[in-house]
Amino acid sequence: MQRSDLSREDATEVTPSPELDATIVRRLGDMGVSRRQFMASLTRMASLLALPPSMLPQLAMAATSPTKPSVVYMSFQECTGCLESMVNSFAFKGGGTIENLLLNVVSIDYQETLMAAAGAQAEHQLASSTAKSGYVLVVDGSIPASANSGYFVSGGRSGAERFRSAAANAGLIVAVGTCASFGGLPKADPNPTGAVSIKDMMASLGIAKPLINVSGCPPIPEVITGTILLYLASGMPALDTLLRPKTFYGRTVHSHCYREESFEDGPRVKAFDDAASRKGGCLFDMGCKGPVTKAACSSIKWNQGLSFPIQSGHPCMGCTEPNFWDRVNKGGKKGFYVPLAGSYDD
Repeated sequence: MQRSDLSREDATEVTPSPELDATIVRRLGDMGVSRRQFMASLTRMASLLALPPSMLPQLAMAATSPTKPSVVYMSFQECTGCLESMVNSFAFKGGGTIENLLLNVVSIDYQETLMAAAGAQAEHQLASSTAKSGYVLVVDGSIPASANSGYFVSGGRSGAERFRSAAANAGLIVAVGTCASFGGLPKADPNPTGAVSIKDMMASLGIAKPLINVSGCPPIPEVITGTILLYLASGMPALDTLLRPKTFYGRTVHSHCYREESFEDGPRVKAFDDAASRKGGCLFDMGCKGPVTKAACSSIKWNQGLSFPIQSGHPCMGCTEPNFWDRVNKGGKKGFYVPLAGSYDD
């Protein structure tokens, strides 16, 4: 059985669940979540994280701990898509989402879009939240490299100045989305704002903190929440060379794609309305970047496992990879629908 199959509703009882002590059960009751709902969701999450059943007790403790790690969530040059993705994940049977649980696990002390405070009150909340140490700083959006560029000024300070101040006491920085991870669309040629990734901004400011990149435009909701839960349960996850969690970025979209068979044997899609397209043929010749894109789209999918772009008939654009917006493809051409050069095996 594939990991993606384990995340389905009909597979929630396949993994033995640990005994929950009375304190945990009471906390779940206070949150309006039954033990069965909790364990079903936790089992799905463990399967998505490719964790053995022995890790379930640690996940349970992390998800119900009375100690709430402080989270400061800051947005820079972005579209709010990453935040919307984070708050739309799979549901518990009977109601509630894992985000509702995470909002009880972590203390989101600052987030411009979700918080009621604005203006001077919001700035005061940011200052007080970042005065203590050890919080998790979540960032979406890229930042103009120059503090004097005039681009992205908020609360009377440049993006670089706001980030420097917020990162000073952080224990961990999580860059959510491709804009934060690699610069994203704001960095696309000709990059008028001088946008850079969070990693590059940290280097230019001399900030040495642990960093996790959760790339995607936007990332899959379960990838965002799964990364947070994995960190809370067992500390820093294993990362790839681009600082992404290997659990979610260890395989290409192509490797799990149901259209992969027709990549070698055909028929490949030559037009979006041709016979091969209607039969679910490979979209490689339509510009699909699945063979060079590491992401969980074809295994976890979107909208609670309903579908993903290729299943909906659209080629993968490679949005979890650096510079996907300026990728040079076959014939030295750029474009989302220009095929890749060469052949690929995965």
